[in-house]
Amino acid sequence: MTPGARLQASIDILADIERTRHPADRIFDGWSRANRYAGSKDRAAISELVYAVLRHRAELGFAVNGDTPRLLALAASHLLDAKPLDELAALCSGDNHAPQPLSEAEALSLSVASRPGPDSPARIRCNYPAWLEEELIAAFGDRLEIEMAALLERAPTDLRVNALRATRAEAIAMLAQEGVSVAPTPLAPQGLRLQARANLPALNAYREGLIEVQDEGSQLACLVSGVKPGEQVLDLCAGGGGKTLALAATMNNRGQIYACDLDARRLDKLMPRAQRAGARNVQTRPLAPLVAGAPDPSLTELNGRMDCVVVDAPCSGTGAWRRSPDARWRLTPEILATYHAAQAEVLARAAPLVKPGGRLVYITCSLLPSENDAPLADFLTAHADFAPRDWHDFWPEGVAQPKAPKGFALRLTPARSGTDGFFIAILQRASGK
Repeated sequence: MTPGARLQASIDILADIERTRHPADRIFDGWSRANRYAGSKDRAAISELVYAVLRHRAELGFAVNGDTPRLLALAASHLLDAKPLDELAALCSGDNHAPQPLSEAEALSLSVASRPGPDSPARIRCNYPAWLEEELIAAFGDRLEIEMAALLERAPTDLRVNALRATRAEAIAMLAQEGVSVAPTPLAPQGLRLQARANLPALNAYREGLIEVQDEGSQLACLVSGVKPGEQVLDLCAGGGGKTLALAATMNNRGQIYACDLDARRLDKLMPRAQRAGARNVQTRPLAPLVAGAPDPSLTELNGRMDCVVVDAPCSGTGAWRRSPDARWRLTPEILATYHAAQAEVLARAAPLVKPGGRLVYITCSLLPSENDAPLADFLTAHADFAPRDWHDFWPEGVAQPKAPKGFALRLTPARSGTDGFFIAILQRASGK
């Protein structure tokens, strides 16, 4: 593909993202399948520009006083890639699938465009939706810009070594034999961080269950849950089972872990993964929709039996904006409200399952107090037999602790801990109730 054709492809993909409001990775993958003539270098260049626009959309739109996919892509090429305006204009020839020539208005906007200065609003410089500013300030206070700037960076690819199959040293050695360079993650004792891109599904280490893709923050959420071999554990929003498998490895195939989700299709993918990982203590349980005022029909026989119920709650995913920069622009107040309702529902499901003295571990990959502190406050008001426990009480000895603000809940962010953003709170049910 010519540079001009790459630019037009980027514009087309951005337009599809805006039109469909589907996740950017899904749109890009669909484009790649439909345009197999595009080589790896073409795809890399197009992806680079698309994701640059998604990360810097607010400042680009501010700089050129417009937000069409075409104008944003042109602005990214000019301001972020430092492409001179005359070269950019030459790319827009209209020939060989290149963009149509610049209009006078576009040329003028680009000629006077500059990246926002220190006096511009923080939401512009740090690229987050204006309607979320109040809540983000409540979350971070004077650290707002530091935290938001970290969310503009690219996230690393982290792996979890499956302790049922190998030690970390053995996994590192096997990956090295396959030409894959990794380094230990700073905090998670079973974590590895890729040093360069790799085709993971093609690796023997992956196919034989030695490694799984899992962000270090997610690994730490499992680590601090306090799950031990021999316990009865329930993963209430298991999805594809990433945390289920991490917990199963911690349990060393002793005890039982129930993986539950409303989406039975996602659960169907878990058992083949569990077999590959050598996790023999996993059961899947599809959930039925709750009916107001009625008991949960899906898990009645497990009520009061669980040592630990892990609630990996549906949420906005604001803590993972590094990986999904388009998600910050797709989120709306209405969508956020649906997450609030879902969080209340899963906590209500979880409470009766916890045995006296057992634990409820509430996890989100959100940075927002309305998804973290607020639902827990409501839950504790309605459930006097639960009380918060300090996360430090469950942190394994000999493992370095992440930097985190004071409080009973563990709050991870890219700026503080180098992980995705996570909120992990441990609630214990009173004994004898």
